[in-house]
Amino acid sequence: MTTVPPIDHRVPSSRAGLSVMLRNKCGGRRAPPLLFVHGATYPSTVTFDYAIDGASWMDVLAAGGFDVWCIDLLGYGEADRPPQMSVAADEHGPMVDTAEAVADVKLAVDFICAARDCAMVDLIGYSWGTAIGGQVATECPARVRRLVLAGALWIPEGPMQVAAEGTLGAYRLVTEEATARRWTVGLNDMQKAAIGSAASRAQWAQAAVASDPQSCRHTPALLRAPTGVVKDVTECWMQGRPTWEPSLVRCPTLVVVGEWDHETTPAQGREVFARLSGTDIRRFVVIGGATHLMLLERQRQQLYEVVAAFLS
Repeated sequence: MTTVPPIDHRVPSSRAGLSVMLRNKCGGRRAPPLLFVHGATYPSTVTFDYAIDGASWMDVLAAGGFDVWCIDLLGYGEADRPPQMSVAADEHGPMVDTAEAVADVKLAVDFICAARDCAMVDLIGYSWGTAIGGQVATECPARVRRLVLAGALWIPEGPMQVAAEGTLGAYRLVTEEATARRWTVGLNDMQKAAIGSAASRAQWAQAAVASDPQSCRHTPALLRAPTGVVKDVTECWMQGRPTWEPSLVRCPTLVVVGEWDHETTPAQGREVFARLSGTDIRRFVVIGGATHLMLLERQRQQLYEVVAAFLS
C-alpha cells in the first residue's frame, strides 16, 4: 500500500485571525466523512497520518473507500499558533483548553459537511480527543453519525502523564527523549519488545517533536504543547469532574483501548462504556498487547480493523 496524497485546508478557528488545519485523504464516499481528533501533546498529522511500513492509518482507511479527515488544533502541528506561544511560556496563562477545542472541532465539522454536501460525520477521538469528540457528539447530535473513543479519557486512577504542578504557562516543552520514554511507562522489557522496536519509537518521537516548526531552534529539539488541556486535567479530571457526560451521547459508540495502556486504562474505558446509557449501540474492545499509542504499534492492524468494521 502507498500513501494517499493529502489535501490540506486552512479553516478559521473560534479565535479571531487564526486557523486550524484540516487534512483530507479521500478514498471514496461509501460512508459519511470521518474526522480524527488528536490528543493533548501531538497533532493529528503526526499520529493518524504517520506512515509505518509505507502507510498511515489515514491511508489504510482511504484505501478502504473512506473519506478521511484529521484536524490539527490551534497550537499543534500544521495549525496556527496563538501569538502567546511565541514568547516565554510564563508570560501568559494556559492556552487552547477543551472548550476551545470543542468549538473548533464543531467549526471543522461544519466545513466538512459543507464541502461534502452532507449532514453528518463520523468522529474518531484519541486520548484527549475522546473528551473533545464526546462533547461534540452531545452538543451536536444531528452532526455525528458514529463515535469512536480510542483510549477513552476518564477520571484517573492515579497521576496523569499530562498533569503538572505549580503555575501553568501558555505551553509546556517536550523533548524527543521524554516522548519516547512516556510511550513505555509501566512496561517490562518483554512488553516493550512486543509493541515494536526502540528504534521505531525514537524515529516517531523525532517526527513528533519536529511537528513544531520552531523545534529546531533548540538543542535538543523541543516541541511546544498548549497547556489548556493540563489546566482541565488539573482543575476538572483530577478533581473527579469530567468535562463531558457519556450518558448524553445518542449515537452508536465504540470504546477501544490497549491492554497495556497506563494513561487511559482499560478500567477507565470500561467506565466510559458503562456510562453510555443514552445509545442503543455501544461496544467495548480491548486490543491485546497494545499501549496508549496502539495506533503506532505492531498490533495496530487490529485497531484499524475494529474501527473500520464499526464505521462500516
